Amino acid sequence: MSIEKINQAKIELEATSAYKIVTEFFDDDSFCEIDAFAKSGDGFAEVVAGFGTVEGLPVYAFAQNSDICGGAMSKAQAAKLKKLYDLALKTGAPVVGFYDSVGGRLSQATDLLAGCGDVLNRSASLSGVVPQISVVLGTCLGTNALNAVSADIVIMTEKAQLSLSVTGENSSCKYNLENGIASVGAKDAEEAVNMAKELIYYLPSNNLNMAPQSFEEAPAENGCGCIVSRIIDGDSGFKLCKEYGANANIRLARLGGQVVGIVSTKGGMLDCKATSKIAKFVRFCDAFSLPVITFVNSTGFESLKSAAKAASAYAEATTVKISVVTGSAIGSAYIALAGTGANADVVYALPEAVISPVNVEAAAFILSPDTMKVPVAEQTAQAEKFAQSNLSAFNAAQNGYVDAITDEAQLRRTLIAALDMLSGKRVSTLSKKHSTI
Repeated sequence: MSIEKINQAKIELEATSAYKIVTEFFDDDSFCEIDAFAKSGDGFAEVVAGFGTVEGLPVYAFAQNSDICGGAMSKAQAAKLKKLYDLALKTGAPVVGFYDSVGGRLSQATDLLAGCGDVLNRSASLSGVVPQISVVLGTCLGTNALNAVSADIVIMTEKAQLSLSVTGENSSCKYNLENGIASVGAKDAEEAVNMAKELIYYLPSNNLNMAPQSFEEAPAENGCGCIVSRIIDGDSGFKLCKEYGANANIRLARLGGQVVGIVSTKGGMLDCKATSKIAKFVRFCDAFSLPVITFVNSTGFESLKSAAKAASAYAEATTVKISVVTGSAIGSAYIALAGTGANADVVYALPEAVISPVNVEAAAFILSPDTMKVPVAEQTAQAEKFAQSNLSAFNAAQNGYVDAITDEAQLRRTLIAALDMLSGKRVSTLSKKHSTI
């Protein structure tokens, strides 16, 4: 093929939607394509793949090209993706996938099945080694969907469809957000691309590197919002899975310039969705050695099975773990999220915190039955009074179950100091393949 024809083919390819996505994603003039002229049937492969930088950080990315056969998965597309995954594994850089495909080239039959299997296998091999982000921009069904949701974080636009069913059943953005399949929603492709770029700056390149550091910024909020927003640097919080498990929040943020994972519970019982969300997030942070700071305000768990998942995630995690009891830490909630079960490195509590093996009314009736001989309407207030006197953070600190008590005004500096002190943490674990919970 002459150089003129090669240049003409390049111009045609660069005019497609997938090229527009990758050029928006990568820093200017940094994108280097892999297998640019790979063929699929009589045309070019249905995916654009390559590497470049995002804010100066190395990243691999691919974008399914819906302008070529609808972006359908094929033997050629699978080969390009395998090569990209292999390079990411060798060099230790994140992988971002932009999904927009009508399905697969069914005429390729078993070749297609083998190719899809190879892609899934490569993605699984990368899990916990380099961060993976999926951005679902359009249709993403069947095996494509299986690969997309295998990533650590899934961004989905409002018009996208994501479902294992080829019929598109239960595929809307709303459904996937509410069921914890997608991590965050975006109104359009431009917002989704910007979210992916922002996430890159929160994540380490691989499990042996540290996350990008930045200069410390003062908190953005000084009196309103939740306690987390009054402690973290500037506007650094990136919330995940907001629509799933609403009585707990998870987010990536910066504290003193350092990236941390933050878990915050909102009081009351933690349901199955919230607990599963917490467990998955803690395992993700642990895989990439991101410190986990847990703000505990919970009366326990609704489900024993999901509680075991959360307890196992905390107990097994060897990354830096700091717990702060901000409200009530009752029974299993204290044990799993802040106590010896969580194996936290440091446990702090606010002065008004309450720590008890059972709910405060039961504790008052058991430990001080005479004080509860009041009218039923007054028992709740009497139990709270008992808790402040007998189940306070000061009592827990006296018995060695809380390392320090600090007010909110000093909490930010206390946490930053703890992160600095624990930065050299090293833990030897038992020789095993993995846990079974």
